[in-house]
Amino acid sequence: MTTKLCVPLTANTYERMAADIRAATAAQADMIELRLDHLRDHDLASLRRLMDAARSFPGELIVTCRMAEEGGRWDGDESGRVSLMELAGLCGAHYLDFEYEAWRRSANIRQKIGLVCDVNTDSSRPRARLILSKHDFERTPDDPASILADIAREPAHVVKLACKANKITDSLLMLEALRASAAVRPTIALSMGEAGILARVLARKWGAVLTFASLEAGQESAPGQVPVTQMREMYRWDALNAETRVYGVIGCPVAHSMSPAIMNAAFGEVGHNGVYLPMRVEPDYTDFRAFVDGCLRRPWLDLRGCSVTIPHKQNLLRYVEERGGDIEPLARRIGAANTLSVEKGTRPDGSDARVSASNTDYRGAMDALMAGLAGGGDLGDAAVVVLGAGGASRAIVAGLRDAGCRVTICNRTADKARALADEFQATARPWNDRGRLEADVVVNCTSIGMWPKVDESPLPGGPRLGKMVVFDTIYNPIETQLLRDARERGCRTIDGVAMFVNQAAAQFQIWTGIPAPTATIRLHLVQRLGR
Repeated sequence: MTTKLCVPLTANTYERMAADIRAATAAQADMIELRLDHLRDHDLASLRRLMDAARSFPGELIVTCRMAEEGGRWDGDESGRVSLMELAGLCGAHYLDFEYEAWRRSANIRQKIGLVCDVNTDSSRPRARLILSKHDFERTPDDPASILADIAREPAHVVKLACKANKITDSLLMLEALRASAAVRPTIALSMGEAGILARVLARKWGAVLTFASLEAGQESAPGQVPVTQMREMYRWDALNAETRVYGVIGCPVAHSMSPAIMNAAFGEVGHNGVYLPMRVEPDYTDFRAFVDGCLRRPWLDLRGCSVTIPHKQNLLRYVEERGGDIEPLARRIGAANTLSVEKGTRPDGSDARVSASNTDYRGAMDALMAGLAGGGDLGDAAVVVLGAGGASRAIVAGLRDAGCRVTICNRTADKARALADEFQATARPWNDRGRLEADVVVNCTSIGMWPKVDESPLPGGPRLGKMVVFDTIYNPIETQLLRDARERGCRTIDGVAMFVNQAAAQFQIWTGIPAPTATIRLHLVQRLGR
């Protein structure tokens, strides 16, 4: 079964909902869901006109009037709700969605909707099909597959379960339930919320009947729905299939990461069958381990690699160490890694999968810095001031010291600066000295000046005049306040886009074995940044 993209329409008037039908058609939705419970008025004559308007939609039509106890807005009596749904079925709806619990307790629903949907006959007449659904907006149960099996005991054409994912491992449970249920019956199984994106996008990998995608951002019928154009374009929906390999960016927060857009574009450019997703994993190491272990125990997921960002770069090293995997010597020396690679094993439980950790921040930063020097010059024994002492700073300090540079580290927390300096035979100076230091190169590895606080600079007075090179690892915005001040003072500047593109390209090649389309990566990053 080819999984369809279904757009729920939640307008509060019949006229606006009819207009949204046209918009969903233009957006190339495969299905639409008319959410009658969102309408202010519920008269049968208006519904007939709406159903007539829906005939112009080229795909299939679901009609739902969701009761309040399962997340809907219907506040009328049950007989009125049944009448609306009965009429929708008679007027050409392909599917009617009723709550499993309401179906079980209401003889009226079973009788009237059962007749409209022919649930107890083998009739070949073009009648509506019945979706029986269950929703939990608080949590994901431990065994969602058993709930789908319970629903399937009723005469439903499609079984549906949607639960809130409070953590990303809840999405793994839902995908496992979908895979088991869809093998024997038409199934919809979705996770709601930010942590549920895996279940929404990967629904196509295991043949769900549909996944929901909003018409636009802000028009979701449930938390976590991705806009339909983003599903088709950024996540390359039409290219996904059972063989698609899974990648992602692990971080917290991660919703606004640029990586999914650029990596999926790069996969498309070279024809690699992969999809790259945002993966929010809470900061604690136990959360990181639970997620990666959960993926490896499900080899059918086909996780092949992840970018790893704040706050999990040290967690990645620890995980690979504990699992007996391979750690790139440079990553071990830096004490942080940003790239997880997975080589699938042959055991069904994934216990023999091989994991490795590497650091492409180092290569990305040093390549950007070398390319940005006048004439591609040599760093030699240049005096370099590094602002910050976090994960990116560690990689850059290691690279600078390997190149023979004299490195001075300034950090707001002095102890961190001293510890990093001692580790790499550099010098630590107080944060307040940063603007008075003589340097050939200044590298900003702090978040000062990052969107949305774009007017801030780690050097409020601006860098010194002269031939200084100023490198800001921030890429959003592309030209930070620091770089703007440096350019105005005649300094040579290097933006963070170059570092980001270089480190992403290195990850791409590690995972695919194919040289990365760096022009595509840069183009999509710059487009996302609005330049």
